[in-house]
Amino acid sequence: MSTVIVVIVVIVVLAALVGGGLAIAARRRSEKLQEEFGPEYDRAVEHADSKGEAEKELAERRKRHKQLDLKPVDPQTRERFRGDWKRIQGEFVDDPGGAVEKADSLVTTIMRERGYPVDDFDQRANDISVEHPRVVENYREARRVRDAQRDGSADTEDLRGAVTSYRSLVEALLDDGGDDHGDHGDRRDRASDDEAGRHRDTGRRENGHGADDRADHDQARDDDRSRR
Repeated sequence: MSTVIVVIVVIVVLAALVGGGLAIAARRRSEKLQEEFGPEYDRAVEHADSKGEAEKELAERRKRHKQLDLKPVDPQTRERFRGDWKRIQGEFVDDPGGAVEKADSLVTTIMRERGYPVDDFDQRANDISVEHPRVVENYREARRVRDAQRDGSADTEDLRGAVTSYRSLVEALLDDGGDDHGDHGDRRDRASDDEAGRHRDTGRRENGHGADDRADHDQARDDDRSRR
C-alpha cells in the first residue's frame, strides 16, 4: 500500500470519527434542550424554519436568562401580592373582564419586582419559559384571552380560564427562590400539575365513596322496610 493510499485512509477514518462525534454531541444537545424546555421545545421547533434554528434560539434564551439579575420577592411584598390576587379573584363574579385585566397587570408587576424586563410581551414569555416552560403556555393563552375580551370576542368561560392561567404564573413567580433555573423550574411546574391531578383524583374517589355509601344506606333502609 503506497503512502498516498495510507494517508487517504487515515483522513477518511478521522473524518468519520469527527463526524460521529459531532452527531453524538448534537443529539445530546437536543436531548438536553428537550428535557429542559419540555413542550416549549416542541413549540420552538414548530415556529422555526429548522430544528437547528429552534435549538439555537432556545440556547440563546437560556444564555439571556442567566444574565438577568433576578431576585426573589421578599416575604412582606409576597404577602401583599397574594392579597392583591385574592381581591382579583373576588372581583371576577361582578367584573370578569376587569379581573382579567388586573390579573395581567399583577403578573407584569411581579415580574418587574423579580427583575424581569417587561417592555415586550414576547420577550417576557421567552424569559419565563426558561424557568417555567409549562406555565408559560398558560401565560400566552391568558394574554390571548385578555386581547380577545378587549375586542368583545371572549366569553365568561374564556375569561375564567384566563384567570386560572394567570394564577398558575402568579404562584410560580411568588414561589421562586430566585436561584433555581431551567429544569428545576420545570420540575416545580410538573409538581404543581401533579398536585392538581391528585386533588382531582381524590375528589373523584371521595365522590365515588360517597355514592357507594348512599347506595348501601338506601339498600339497608329497603331491607328494613321489607322485614317490617
